[in-house]
Formats: sequence, structure tokens, C-alpha cells
Amino acid sequence: MHGRWAARLAPYWLALPGWLWLVLFFVIPTFVMLSISTQTGDIVNGFTQTFHWQNYVDGWNQFSTQFIRSIIYGLIATVLCLLISFPVAYWIAFFGGRHKSSLLFLLLLPFFVSFVIRTQSWNFILSDDGMVLSPLKSWGVVPQDFHILATNVAVIGGLTYNFLPFMVLPIYVALERIDPALLEASADLYGSKVTALRRIVLPLSLPGVFAGVLLTFVPATSDYVNATILGGTNTTMIGNVIQTEFFTNLDYPTAAALSFILMAGLLIGVFAYARALGTDDVLDMAGAG
Repeated sequence: MHGRWAARLAPYWLALPGWLWLVLFFVIPTFVMLSISTQTGDIVNGFTQTFHWQNYVDGWNQFSTQFIRSIIYGLIATVLCLLISFPVAYWIAFFGGRHKSSLLFLLLLPFFVSFVIRTQSWNFILSDDGMVLSPLKSWGVVPQDFHILATNVAVIGGLTYNFLPFMVLPIYVALERIDPALLEASADLYGSKVTALRRIVLPLSLPGVFAGVLLTFVPATSDYVNATILGGTNTTMIGNVIQTEFFTNLDYPTAAALSFILMAGLLIGVFAYARALGTDDVLDMAGAG
């Protein structure tokens, strides 16, 4: 009897460290932040719990533009990542042969460098007197007052570049799981390559696309590094606002409220997306990854 109970409890004991980690570093901090978001006061006199839910209303009214801009930037960057990643992942999965691991390593190699350093390097490359615009201006290809930094293009380009691996890898895993015999059967039945792509590859790759979109859209929407380094005053994202409220203005309740508004918006979008496409295959993909 004792051995039977031990066998039943074994999976729970194995999962216990993971659950403790989530509780200590996610659940408890989340409730602390929720408590802070409804407090009033200042850094000098301290903050008091008054259940001041008006912080949420004030935060949205004051920074709704940044919220909307962040969602738009995140969506555009996610779509661009998808359009770039799918052909790359497809080629590696079906034509990479014995060099698949090497190709994936080369793809990920730049991302071994710090996120901030990589973004800062694009700041040097795209600056008005950088290696790209300076020659173009001297050749008369672009006007002398033309610039890329501090524009929507620069921020979205930085987001797309920095979060590209989050899209490539899940799609690659999904494509790698496709049985080549299915494509051979399609050819035997006189199906064209376009038909095989549309009827076989795309449906079977949806779990990877699903996971890639989530892994890209969520961090891209809440990012603040790209907007800080590559953007300007007209490209501020909500992540920049939250950072400023926390570390510059020391307005912790407003910053916490803004964080929860952002999290709620992302969760609603994620659950709606999961509801539309289903989640079973995605969970299988996560386990396979």
C-alpha cells in the first residue's frame, strides 16, 4: 500500500520544485504588484493601501496612446517575423539536410550577444552619419535631411530583428515533425508543390505558428529597449512609460496599474487567439520543444 501511494505521489514531488519556483517568483510578486496598484501616497511619506482603483482609470486616460501604439508595433513586428521566419524555417527543415544544426546555430549566433548591445549596434548602423545613410546621402540617393532613427520604422525594425528567433524556432520544430511521406504521397497523387504547401505543410505547421506568434507578440508589445535606443518622443511604448514611472517618477501605484492593464490586454488577446485556433497542438509542441 505504501509503495502504491509513493508511486502516485512521485509525479507531484517531481513537479514540486517547479511549482515552488512559480509561486515564489511569479504568484507572490503578482499579488504584491496588485496591492501596490491600488495604493496612494508618495515616496517621501510612504504608500498606503486605500484600494484606489482610480489609478487604473487615470493610467489609461493618460497613456492610452502608448498602449495602442505598443499593440500596433507588436502586431506589425509579429507579422514581419512570421513572413521572414516561415521561409527560413521551411528551407532549413526540408532542405538543410545534415547541416540543419549548423544552420540553426548560425541563425542564433548573433543572439548570443546582449539584447541591449545588439540594439545599440543598430543605432550606430542607422544613424544619420552611419555606414548606411552616410554613403547614400553622399551619392545623392536620399536627401540630406533623411533619417531612420526616431521613427516608427526604426522601432518596428528593431523589434522584428530582436524577436525573430522566437518565431523561427517554434515553426522549425513544427515543420521538422512533418512526415516527408505525406509530401511524397501528395506528389504521387499529382498534387502540385503549392497544393502540398497549402493542404499539408501550412495546416501541420499551425502549432508552431501559434507558439511563435505568442512568443513574439507578448514580449514585443511590452518591450521598451528598442523604443528607447532606436525611437524618439513620438515612438514611446507603454514599456517606456512603466519604466519611467517606476524608476524616475517613483510613482509605484501608477506603474503597477499600467503593468496590470498591459497584462490584462495581452491575456485577453492570447486567450482569444487560443480560443480561435485551439491549444492542444500547441501544448504538444511546447512539450516537444
